[in-house]
Amino acid sequence: MPYATVAGERLFYALVEGDPARKHNLILVHGAGGDHTHWPAELRRMPGVNVYGLDLPGHGRSGGRGRTSVGDYCDTVDLFAQALGLERASVAGHSMGGAIAQTLALRRPSWLERVVLVGTGARLRVHPLILAGLNPSGDSKTSFEAAIDTICQWAYGPTTSQQILRKGRQQLLSVEPAVIHGDYVACDAFDVMDRVADISLPALIIVGSADKMTPPKYGQYLRDRIARAQLVEIKDGGHMMALEKPLEVAQAVRRFLEVL
Repeated sequence: MPYATVAGERLFYALVEGDPARKHNLILVHGAGGDHTHWPAELRRMPGVNVYGLDLPGHGRSGGRGRTSVGDYCDTVDLFAQALGLERASVAGHSMGGAIAQTLALRRPSWLERVVLVGTGARLRVHPLILAGLNPSGDSKTSFEAAIDTICQWAYGPTTSQQILRKGRQQLLSVEPAVIHGDYVACDAFDVMDRVADISLPALIIVGSADKMTPPKYGQYLRDRIARAQLVEIKDGGHMMALEKPLEVAQAVRRFLEVL
């Protein structure tokens, strides 16, 4: 599996080449405390598209340190695309990754074609109890695990299997507490509600009908303010809809990219 050195940090990415001519590229950006495996295989293997599943700094197999602001993560994704020499690429972001994608769309680097916003919003507030529980300088390991349990309870829809739930909890508990806390600090501070209408790129917004963390109204707000946006709702999908309903999410993204 390949690595790229970005601003002195060694970042891992999973690459599946679906277009030898390298004309269509898609960068997948995971959410808080996640890694590239939060995107299903159905989306990471897309005919006709080169898909780059990035592990953000301090996450998954990547080195470096986690960030505490969406803007800093946005810088990393921008530099990652430049380091790989991608002249044109789209970005799909989930949750915090969606905040990163929105920030990129507002900056509009020359390489960015379009964005896919999955389970995200123009503002991402985090419950104070979760922030307090994730804080590595907090009271105990018990409070951290309780915060992770709360996240998992809110993150998955009603039809999710116990196997996916267990795997999701184990993955979050494997993340360095300072990294996941920094991610949620970044989410809590993110707010582009008064700027999101400035996004002029084509945007696909995917919401889960059962998402408790970023409910459908968040996606509807984005759809109503981004001029070239379209909205797809995943029935019974929770916040982790890409893992819960991989075929539905992959099909929506594939249809959106087919017009390129």
